[in-house]
Formats: sequence, C-alpha cells, structure tokens
Amino acid sequence: IEVEARSLPMELSEKRGVENNGFVQNEAFEDKEADTSSQEEMPGKRGVVVDPMAVEEMVMKPYAGMPKDVLLQFSSQARYRVTREVLFWLIIAASVALVCATIAIIALSPKCLDWWQAGPIYRIYPRSFKDSNMDGNGDLKGIQEKLDHITYLNIKTVWITSFLKSPLKDLRYGAEDFYDIDPMFGSMRDFENLLAAIHDKGLKVIMDLIPNHTSDKHRWFQLSRNRTGKYTDYYIWQDCMQAADLVVPPNNWVSVLGGSSWQFDDVRKQCYLHQFGKEQPDLNFRSPAVQKEIHDVIKFWLGKGVDGFSFGTLKFLLEATHLRDEPLVNIHNVIPIPCFKANPVAYSELYHDYTTTQVGLHDIIRSFRRTMNEFSTEPGRYRFMGSDDDEKEDIEATMMYYGTPLIQEADFPFNFNLVNMKNLSGNSVFEAVNSWMKNMPAGKWPNWAVGSPNAARISTRIGKEYINVMNMLLLTLPGTPVTYYGEEIGMENVASVSEELVNSGPVLVALPQKSPMQWDGKINAGFTEGNNSWLPVNSNYQTVNVEIQSSWSNSTLSLYRALTSLRKDELPMNRGWMCYIWNNSNVFVYVRELDGLNRVFMMVLNFGQESTIDLKAIVPSLPSEAVVRLSTHFSNAGKVVNTKLIKTEMGEGLVLEYKTTKPVHTMEAYQGKCFVAEKACYSKALNLLYMNC
Repeated sequence: IEVEARSLPMELSEKRGVENNGFVQNEAFEDKEADTSSQEEMPGKRGVVVDPMAVEEMVMKPYAGMPKDVLLQFSSQARYRVTREVLFWLIIAASVALVCATIAIIALSPKCLDWWQAGPIYRIYPRSFKDSNMDGNGDLKGIQEKLDHITYLNIKTVWITSFLKSPLKDLRYGAEDFYDIDPMFGSMRDFENLLAAIHDKGLKVIMDLIPNHTSDKHRWFQLSRNRTGKYTDYYIWQDCMQAADLVVPPNNWVSVLGGSSWQFDDVRKQCYLHQFGKEQPDLNFRSPAVQKEIHDVIKFWLGKGVDGFSFGTLKFLLEATHLRDEPLVNIHNVIPIPCFKANPVAYSELYHDYTTTQVGLHDIIRSFRRTMNEFSTEPGRYRFMGSDDDEKEDIEATMMYYGTPLIQEADFPFNFNLVNMKNLSGNSVFEAVNSWMKNMPAGKWPNWAVGSPNAARISTRIGKEYINVMNMLLLTLPGTPVTYYGEEIGMENVASVSEELVNSGPVLVALPQKSPMQWDGKINAGFTEGNNSWLPVNSNYQTVNVEIQSSWSNSTLSLYRALTSLRKDELPMNRGWMCYIWNNSNVFVYVRELDGLNRVFMMVLNFGQESTIDLKAIVPSLPSEAVVRLSTHFSNAGKVVNTKLIKTEMGEGLVLEYKTTKPVHTMEAYQGKCFVAEKACYSKALNLLYMNC
C-alpha cells in the first residue's frame, strides 16, 4: 500500500530517518487512503510501502495522557465497552445484594439487650456506702469515690435509694422537697457531678421515687392543712369524731407500720390518711393537680439526666372513696374500731380491699410511663421504669405492673421471691423461681434479688454457708440480677443498733442490714475517716472487706466477679433458654442454652445437706463428663466430673460446662419446663445472632 508521506503521522527526512511527532489525530486519514493502483505519485514526494499491521498498531494503541476525543474513540470499541458494562452491572448487582443482605440481617436480628437488661443492677443505700466528709454519714461524693469498685464488679446500673430532702424521722421515705437533695448527702451540684461521673464510666443510674406520700414538713402539706387554694385537697382529709382526749377515726383502716391510718391535725381539725407513718401523709391522687405535680417531678429528674426510676408504694396511690371498713381476715375476731390511743388491729389481720390496687391505679402508672417515654426518643437514652411494690403472696397482682401486650407499664416490677422465702431448700428455691417465670407475661423480662434494705442479709437470714451459692443463683438465672451493696463480699447484719436509732423512725423500719459498707481493715472499715459512723460497723470487718477479698482468689468477691464475667462473656448466660432439670430438698439443677450453640452450662446448686445425684439418669443425652467452669469450692474449678455421680456439699454450687447436639429445651420431656426471654439463635458460620430458628 502506498501512502503519501504527508498523510502519515510522520515525515521521512532526506536522510531517510523518522521523526516521531507523537500521535496527531488526522480526521482525513481514512478518507485519503486509496488503492495503490489508482493513486498517482506526486512530484517532490517519496512513496513508501508500510505494513498495515504496523500502521494499525502505531495508530490505535492507547497511551497515557490521551486527550478526551482520543479517549472517546477508544471507549467506543467493543472490547472496552463490553468490559465496562460487565463491571458496571457487577457493581450494581453487588450493591443490591449488599443492601438486601443488610435488610435481611436487620430483619432477622433479635432486639439488642437494653442497658437495664445487659448486666447487674447495684443497689446502694447512700447513707451507708461511703462518707467523704467525716460526719459519719455516707454521701454522694462518697459514691463517686467508689465507682471503680462498681465497674470492677461488671455492674451496668447503679440504683441509689432515696436521697431527696426529707426528715430523719422517716428515714427519707417521705420527701420534704421532691426537687432538692438532702444536705446530709450533699448538694445538687454534688449530684450532677456524680451523675456525670457515672455516665463517663459507661454506667446508668436509677433513683427511688415514692409518689404516694410526702413528709408532713412538705410545703404542700402545710398549705393543705391551712386550706390554701388548690392545695386544700392535695391530701386525703376526713372529719373524725372526738371524745374527751380520744379521736375516733372514720373507719378501721390500719397503717402498714402499725396503728390507725388516720391522724388528727390540730390546725385543720380533721384527720388525714397515712398508710405508713403519721409523718408521711398520703397524697390525693384523685386530684388532677396532684398527678400533674408528680409528672413535673419525673420530668425534672429526667431532665437532669437520670436514666430511670424505681417507683415505690404504687399500690397505695388510690383508696376507695366510700371509706368502708376493711374486712377481717378472721371474721370470728370481734375488734372495736381502733382509736389513736388504743391498740388497733394488726395490718396483717385485715384484707386491704379498699386501700390498695384500686380501679384506676394502672391508668396512673401508664401515665408515668408515657411521661418517661417523652425522654426516651433519643437513641441510646431509653428511660427505665421499675416498680418496687412487694405483693408477696399475690403474684398475679405483681405481674400486672408489667402492663399488657399493647400498653406498657414498668419494664419490670422488682422481684423479691427469693428474699421472701420462709425456708431454704432446693424445692423452695425452685418454687420461688418457677412462680415468677410461669406467671410472667410472654415476652417480658425477669429480674431477681436476694437482698434489699428492708430484709435481713443472706448470712443472717439463711446462714453464712449459703452466701456464695445464693450469689451463684442470682447471677446465673435469666434476666437482670439486683445486688444490694455488700452482698458481693458477704456482709452480715450488724449485731446491735442503739435504742436511740431504733426510736428515731417508724417501729418496723429495719436498720441492721443497713450497716456501713466494709471497704478495708482500718478503723470504721474505711467507711469514714471520722470518729464515728451513723450505724456501728460489723465486728467482722477486718476479714470481710473489699480490700482483703480483692487479693484472695478464693473469696466471695472473686467468685462474684467471676460470675458476672461469665454472664457477660457467654451468650447462653445472658439471653439463652433456662430449663429446670431437677429439684429436691437439697439441690436445684437447671441449664442455660442457646439455639445454634452446642455449648451448655448446667448449674447444680445445693441449698440443703450433702447430696449425690445421677444427672445422666435424669438427662440420658447428657455427656458422660462435664468440666467445672466455676465452683463455690474454688479448688474444684477446671476439674472434669462424671455426670453420673455429681456430689455437692451443703451450700456448694457448681457451674458445669459441656457440649451437646441435643439441647434440653428441644426435648419433649422438658416442654413446659423451659423459658426464654428475648429469644435469639446463634449462627456459627456468620458469627451472629438471628431470631427465626
């Protein structure tokens, strides 16, 4: 092929050398190509024969820095266009698949455990926890000083019992001011600093709120007794008969703490109702103004940053308006109408049909929930609501505080079944656990406590030898465990309380279980650097304290922390199934399992005498051997035991670990004996949880 030198992207010099001018687009290149037979040689120009393949390679090869028009020429070629389209559709398909996978994971993933479900709650009686100013009384700054101890325990939530301004007379169960801190505990600034410090450590805080009554020193009561404006009906007032120096109340209603529920007021010349101490007059919750006041209190503290409330005495919020006498438990007892200066009938001798759980009560509780929900819209700031009403024998009444499937009330009512046990045995523990689990509404979350400010400590109530096994029970059951301060080291009731302190409050207020926290072996157990503490420190503080038990691998504190770590780290322990395996007078045995996970934990807890059981005979699919993950006898941890011969001593507890492909909750024989809250399944392949097993 002859091509004119002028039409080529290069010129031949006279010396037949080639000067490379790069690739310059010649739009007429193709038009000027012609067959050599029809092309005439032009004078002054030389013809050259060029290899077509060389020309194509020279002209069509892309290079770096191509201008836009050259790039467009190449991009239209099939080999580049097809590759580009394939890559485009692959990216689109991958993006769609990723979005679909994300949606599927979200749709199938179980609800994450909320902060009040994810770990133990630590309940503090602030006057007894830590004194920072040497006055002998615990305070808010003292709590802040000891937050590292709380995080060391793997605690998630701090529950601070009542610290509102209140007279010492009623031990702060009747507020004198719902908007202020009692000076004994510090100032509002101290509370704000404590709240910030708690949140900085990733913890949450809940506080007591007792809306049923106030102190008789409260401004509202002072205005009400003088019949001032809207406050006239803030409390429940009734005319009562007077005879000489005796006052005859309107009916036979009796205070929880003893004596008539009615107290005559010399200023108003009427009787006011108090279902607790006479220093704690009941608010009139049939008044919309009173309800609004309490809603404003809730908003105030949530606005401060409090993460939730434990509402106390809720069942007492409403009373029957007809004021009829409450029926006697024993109708054959003929007891006169009680007078203030006579001996009235005991609280336990009446059915409290007209003073507790009246129609409309749960409407009020739901309104509290709605107010709290207004502060729960921000992600990660859900506000917890608990109810601290111990119904004891009436489990159905307790369960009503959960609300209904459509209308929520409390996240859970606090569970005191294990505290209220009259006798300790494997059977009684089973009954206490089963009573809650079988009555709890579907989809709700359980909780457990083995101590409280209003009950004797474990060691005093049931014996020192059962402290560790009770903590093991508390921390391996499904749901949220609640630990009363000092239980992690096995504190005991203080032996004696001065007569002066006993007489300073209502007769039935318990003090021995409120003794100062035992931090170390120094004077006053490290609770205060002052000369005295408000209650005496237990005499065993030199061996039962945080400092010394932190250094012992076989201490109650070390076991407690090991149990909370197990609960935190092992999926079956924090949201798996619980199935009852065996119970008798000595032992209570149950398992914790999770769908999709072949690792199972079995608890063998002794609440009686020495016992030997054949677990293999009870569950034939059980492996012949299991490993002791944790034990109250610390030297047993890590040992391998024969499941046909499990021996436990009095007060001993074992956490056994084994692997199986036949979990108990799938066995027909155990249907009705297994429970799960917030069900989840584990995928080993994807290493994630999902819902639909």
